[in-house]
Amino acid sequence: MCESRGAGSTRSATVVNAAAERLPETTVTPRARVLVVEDSDDQRELVRTYLERASCTVIAVQNAEDAIAAYLLQTPDLAIIDLLLPGMNGWELVRRLRADRPECAIVVTSVLDRIDFPPAEAILPKPFTRAQILQVLEECVPE
Repeated sequence: MCESRGAGSTRSATVVNAAAERLPETTVTPRARVLVVEDSDDQRELVRTYLERASCTVIAVQNAEDAIAAYLLQTPDLAIIDLLLPGMNGWELVRRLRADRPECAIVVTSVLDRIDFPPAEAILPKPFTRAQILQVLEECVPE
């Protein structure tokens, strides 16, 4: 509503964006639900950003205990798990997730040597790039 006051008169006008009224409502279906378990705030938010830009729904947590609570509420399609976590470590989380939600693809990430990684659908040695994350997403959760 716009009001204009001038020389003793008051006018009112309603501005409507006609084009917006004609657009159909669209719902974007997320590509995948991804659980990111990373204790580093910067790394966690970077991975979240990459995945959200790839149309994923992301649940990002900083420890294994929060990850378990999250995946028990809603099973992810993919979990990206750092191995070096405070409290329960990533190896134990991978074991528990595999037992509790075997349909979830697991990607492990760490600064450790690859030989130290537990079995998983994919690995992301740190440091990794956006392209590597998108490649792992494509391999583990094809469209």
